[in-house]
Amino acid sequence: MIAIGVVFTNVAISQEGLPIYTDYLTDNYYLIHPSMAGAANCSKIRLTSRQQWFGHDDAPRLTTLSINGRIGDSPSGIGGIVYTDKNGFHSQTGAYATYAHHLMFSRSEVDLNMLSFGLSAGFIQYKLDETSFLFDGPDPLIDGIVQNATNFNIDFGFSYHFLDFYAHGAVKNMLNNEGINKEPNVTSNLRRYLLTVGGVFGKLGSAWSYEPSAMLQYRDATKEASVDINAKVYRQMDFGTIWAGLSYRNSFDGAEYISSNAINSQRLQQITPLVGVNYKNFMFAYTYTHQTNSVVFTNGGFHQFTLGYNFGCRRQRFDCKCPAVNY
Repeated sequence: MIAIGVVFTNVAISQEGLPIYTDYLTDNYYLIHPSMAGAANCSKIRLTSRQQWFGHDDAPRLTTLSINGRIGDSPSGIGGIVYTDKNGFHSQTGAYATYAHHLMFSRSEVDLNMLSFGLSAGFIQYKLDETSFLFDGPDPLIDGIVQNATNFNIDFGFSYHFLDFYAHGAVKNMLNNEGINKEPNVTSNLRRYLLTVGGVFGKLGSAWSYEPSAMLQYRDATKEASVDINAKVYRQMDFGTIWAGLSYRNSFDGAEYISSNAINSQRLQQITPLVGVNYKNFMFAYTYTHQTNSVVFTNGGFHQFTLGYNFGCRRQRFDCKCPAVNY
């Protein structure tokens, strides 16, 4: 029954499109919110590698590469994402292209008041390797081959920045697709709804600033919902910025398991500390995710490294504590 306690977690699910982890907290909101393409003063490249359950064969591994920036001095931005995600017998590879438009309502460039819309379109190729499934003999539900399918999908989102505060919303995988095996729900409805709100606070002239935020996500097919409660702190240095944070993810839905002949239930609970540094135009971040549930596949955590580079930077236009836009 331990497997039941693992399957319900979103870290153990491969066929979800681009998985929603805590990558966005490492200066990478564009990875989940298409409206953030070109929102910042710099164009950005971000490479992220996430490895789960070290020491176990076929453990989940995710790699993403994203780039986004403004089109010259226009109010439009573009971006692109490629990723590969492998989890045991399941794997997927995807690529997205993004267009975003940014509407300024400020009376001047000093006060930030910007509404953004973004649309991403791309392809996801799913694979399911069933070649080793038939060791006990024929099964009408198993074909014993490598099944694959390539589906097209789109994401749509908005962002609103006002002074030191922000809100993002997105609908991921808006279109329904066909499944790739005998259970079409595996890849048919991957629709997710995301809502993120937050703000950055600090005393005038202080080198320190603080950013609380929260993200709610809801999966349409399974009616599952979870919330991230996040906190980050920044320290301005002569060479750039150092920062650290903590994220807590809690699912509103649970799974049942048997322990000592009793039926218990638990919900997904994760704690993720993160640390990063912006050195001139370079960025490095590390996050470690620990699942606090009593029934887990392994006690080992999930390690994630992010490398970034900013280029084509313009001057900081806004008098606000808004690192996602001013940098």
